[in-house]
Amino acid sequence: MSTLPVSLEFFPPKTEEGAEKLRGARQKLYALKPEFCSVTFGAGGSTQEGTLASVREIMAEGVSAAPHLSCIGQTRDSIRERLVAYSTAGVKRIVTLRGDLPSGYGLGGEFRYASDLVAFIRAETGRQFTLEVAAYPEVHPQARSPQADLEAFIAKVEAGADSGITQYFFNADSYLRFVDELRKRNVQVPVVPGIMPITSSTQLMRFSDACGAEIPRWIRLRLQGFGDDSASIKSFGLDVVTALCERLRAEGAPGLHFYTMNQAQATLEICRRLGA
Repeated sequence: MSTLPVSLEFFPPKTEEGAEKLRGARQKLYALKPEFCSVTFGAGGSTQEGTLASVREIMAEGVSAAPHLSCIGQTRDSIRERLVAYSTAGVKRIVTLRGDLPSGYGLGGEFRYASDLVAFIRAETGRQFTLEVAAYPEVHPQARSPQADLEAFIAKVEAGADSGITQYFFNADSYLRFVDELRKRNVQVPVVPGIMPITSSTQLMRFSDACGAEIPRWIRLRLQGFGDDSASIKSFGLDVVTALCERLRAEGAPGLHFYTMNQAQATLEICRRLGA
């Protein structure tokens, strides 16, 4: 079986020590020949300078990089400034999101939905950027209904999005059903599954509770059963996530987008098992 295209996600480090660790992790992960590396954006744009600095570093290392750009709490002028900065830096791809405001803020800003941001970028810059958008196979936690969530993704595509990257999941059927629903509506853009390696059960539970990603009961119970045995957690996690990726590949997924958490080892091992 052929290997799938891989992309990688990082977050901007907050300390010089973190930046050094991330540089080391990236150099190891470049062995996977990623299509691009995306760099996240803090709530309300709180890390936007760090995002751009990381993007510039990755591009200087010879790899395509895509900053995340969130629009909640932003104005047209502030987004326009970001687009100019990205264009000047040579960015060709943007991960286009609604995003979250820092706690304590009202909604604010001139954009309500990610589809508004996609439409604005297309109006301002034409086809200059490849635009990725988020997809939620297990339904966005703030969506009114699964149907409303599907319509929200379709609106982003109709506004000009090129492809989707999903929230991570561990149930392949939820992803396959989501893609099938899109195809029934004649929405043909690639939807790349987001993959979260399991390296820490407490971290995984915290993230999943915050973002609405479902941890199947059998996985949750097995992780709880390992207690503080980190070696067993990592070994089990590698088996589970590799099997998920093998299923997705067999079912025709167009690629794999790894949420690396700025670590290299688990993603490298999963891809090694997949034959990458």
